[in-house]
Amino acid sequence: MIAILLVCASPVLLSYFTYYVIRPEGRRNYGELITPQRPLPSMRTETLDGKLGELKVLKNQWLLISVGSAVCEQTCQQRLYLQRQLREALGREKDRLDQVWLINDTAEVEGRLRAGLASSAVLRVPADALAQWLQPAAGQRLEEHLYLVDPLGNWMMRFPANMDAAGAAKAKRDMDRLLRASGSWDKEGR
Repeated sequence: MIAILLVCASPVLLSYFTYYVIRPEGRRNYGELITPQRPLPSMRTETLDGKLGELKVLKNQWLLISVGSAVCEQTCQQRLYLQRQLREALGREKDRLDQVWLINDTAEVEGRLRAGLASSAVLRVPADALAQWLQPAAGQRLEEHLYLVDPLGNWMMRFPANMDAAGAAKAKRDMDRLLRASGSWDKEGR
């Protein structure tokens, strides 16, 4: 009778042992989840043609955000390219994600960059207010990451600094999972 009881109870005991003693780390995401999530702040914005606005109008859409100076060097251009490619790689789901470039200075954007930014929201924002909302990983700069904001307006994920093509493939997998999981309540467009 005791042997039958041990055989029946062993899966339960083994599961408790595994969960509380061994503690498996089954992390599958490439990007770092932000806890607690941070809501979109009330921050004034300005488009490249001088129209004033508010950052909160971007709510109700997934946002893939890049931050940088308008004097976009090679690494900045690579990040903007990966940002655009990540959105395009989503296929039919790409309309649920907006790419946003937040410029944290007053320099002029080069004309050759403007053509590649036609499908992006390019906004100037105050650098100090931006630094209070988004934060880089330890030892990194704010400009080195891509940030993901959910349709509820919460910054919820930060992708590793200076992402390459292999990292972009992993980031796409994360975004695919998030879009699939939110498919029942999130629809494309604002």
